[in-house]
Amino acid sequence: MALQGIRVLELAGLAPGPHCGMMLADFGAQVIRVDRLGSQGPTWMTRGKRSLALDLTRHPGVVVMRRLCKQMDVLVEPFRPGVMERFGLGPDILQRDNPRLIYARLTGFGQSGKFSKVAGHDINFLALSGVLSKLGRSSENPYAPLNLLADFGGGGLTCALGIVLALYERTQSGKGQVIDANMVEGTAYLSSFLWHSQNAGIWSQPRGKNLLDSGAPFYETYRTSDGKFMAVGAIEPQFYALLINGLGLNCDELPDQLSVSDWEEMKKKFADIFAKKTQAEWCTIFDGTDACVTPVVSLEKAALDEHNQERGSFITDEDHNVSPRPAPLLSRTPAIPSTKRNPLEGEHTEEILQEFGFSKEEIHQLNMDKIIETSKLKANL
Repeated sequence: MALQGIRVLELAGLAPGPHCGMMLADFGAQVIRVDRLGSQGPTWMTRGKRSLALDLTRHPGVVVMRRLCKQMDVLVEPFRPGVMERFGLGPDILQRDNPRLIYARLTGFGQSGKFSKVAGHDINFLALSGVLSKLGRSSENPYAPLNLLADFGGGGLTCALGIVLALYERTQSGKGQVIDANMVEGTAYLSSFLWHSQNAGIWSQPRGKNLLDSGAPFYETYRTSDGKFMAVGAIEPQFYALLINGLGLNCDELPDQLSVSDWEEMKKKFADIFAKKTQAEWCTIFDGTDACVTPVVSLEKAALDEHNQERGSFITDEDHNVSPRPAPLLSRTPAIPSTKRNPLEGEHTEEILQEFGFSKEEIHQLNMDKIIETSKLKANL
């Protein structure tokens, strides 16, 4: 796999950090998640990782961390600015121990600035990036599309890109570096199209009245007679003509496609027509055409969709949980995601410490001093 041989320490945090670490693990990196003692928090996106439970608030735990980092390629930390420095684990110290270490700092607002030390969530980062102002229907409040855009797109994914870039640069310089990955700037960068397309007039109308934000009748979702939905994205004239034909209408009897003043009336007309047939019936009409009309499928149904099944787009682990296959596909070194169950917090503590040169006596003492913790899987009787 592409990242085979790369060692990563991921300090446990909320969704963006685990997402970043999971992507690195999927593509071959050896990822160790450092969990807090007794935290019993959610173990989302721990696929392919091992867990070490370690108390970083006490000096012996810091010493363990420094010893581990001397042999690491990457550290991913999700804390507010200054927290790692208070632990005595800032980049100045760890990169002095290991000049090749790539120190990835993943935060909401960044390492500096007015908001850098305050709490926030996806919706707050989205708001400050400017992107939230563009999301929502006409005459409604702006709304966040779940917590996907800032947390995972601007956060986890952008941080993973930064790590891969730093790993590549290290092959030339031999040196690590510090990555300031934050969800405000990551989201803004991910949404560069919004800024670049301003002058093209795509966003000249109020929110919810533009081409791509539910304003256009040919870029919208419509309810079917069985309470399901179809997604329509027929922007180009040739695709729009196929949409109109599939709906049983005649282009010559309708307003021009780009007549904004007629869009609301056209949306009502399309809605009335879509409501007369089931989703399956509309699929029969539009499947195999370039009308850009597709069914809106649920998460549960996505893995069963014929197209997705043909491509093997979803995987199933040993606990029968379904999740998306890693993307993108690499022709020679594709990701081979683990299908094992998620690790328990601290399940691999002793195994990892032994692997990194700690003696049995040292591990025993760390256990006695409650600096580390080990969880064992209980047998089901």
